[in-house]
Amino acid sequence: MITRRSFARLALLTPFAAASLPRSAAAQATDTEWKQVIDAAKKEGKVVVYNGAVGTPALPKVLAAFEGKYGIRAELLEARASELRERIRTEQAAGKVLGDVSHNGSTTTALQLAEGTFVPYGTLPTAGRPVAPFKVDGTRVPIYVIQYGILVNTDLVKPAEEPRSWKDLLHPRWKGKILSDDMRALGGGAVFFMVTTQTFGKGFHDKLAEQQPHMNRELRGNYPRSARGEYPIYAPFTLPDSLDLKGLPVKAILPDEGSPYVRFDGAIFKGAPRPNAARLLLDFFLSDAAQLVYGNLGFAMTVGGLEGKVSGEARAIAQAKLLGTTDPKLQDEMLKLARSIYK
Repeated sequence: MITRRSFARLALLTPFAAASLPRSAAAQATDTEWKQVIDAAKKEGKVVVYNGAVGTPALPKVLAAFEGKYGIRAELLEARASELRERIRTEQAAGKVLGDVSHNGSTTTALQLAEGTFVPYGTLPTAGRPVAPFKVDGTRVPIYVIQYGILVNTDLVKPAEEPRSWKDLLHPRWKGKILSDDMRALGGGAVFFMVTTQTFGKGFHDKLAEQQPHMNRELRGNYPRSARGEYPIYAPFTLPDSLDLKGLPVKAILPDEGSPYVRFDGAIFKGAPRPNAARLLLDFFLSDAAQLVYGNLGFAMTVGGLEGKVSGEARAIAQAKLLGTTDPKLQDEMLKLARSIYK
């Protein structure tokens, strides 16, 4: 269904055609156009997604729902944000693009947008659904938000010693005992580094570096290491993943200051071999079916009015207090600073 908001956008794109048709006729024309997109997407047969949220169960579930609705196969390639950025840059330079859709953090997506990596998606029936502060911009679709906190091993960390503030990570008892996502590369670690640097200052990380955190890029592979007791603390931890760790001796903590967070965006690669399937998937990301997958896994949704359909436990995580997010303009500067501190 075309809303007044999306129709207004269509009118701006095609002013003379929209002005010459009654409202219902214009809507019918748009419905016809979208049916053509769906038919063309089905002929393309599949869509390839480059995913920067390595190991998350959310995207595979959304893609399964997409396949179930349209019968279009969805293939997934996962890697860290920086690796995907270089991969698509190489593909486009060689004129042999294999991916169709980017599913990546807003910072990386903004950097790639400036590099000319993406193409506009045209009109989408769901374009008017995101609520403030989220919105589409003709190229990027805001899909969901990831919130970060701290994971502790409950066998090794006494309740009275649990870190209640990000600054509690600086306590001498945790020296050599912190496992961390790599803050020197794009991903959750970089989000944590930028937001906490902006909030607490560079001195916070000078002191955290003295704690000798063990950094790697294994992401979800770090969870079992925490559960086994190799490290009593893991940070930053993707809070929604706590729903997958029930029964293990671990506990997710949201520090008092709030959660560093990152929005994930969808966009179509320039030269995508299956542009119609890509466009259809972007539209699907903002559907109730996709948004509720993210919401019921504890991620904050970008479409409003669905909160009552999210399970209570997941809803509580999705409504976690937010501390701040990244600034794309500062990303290279922050990565350079992180590398100078964590050697």
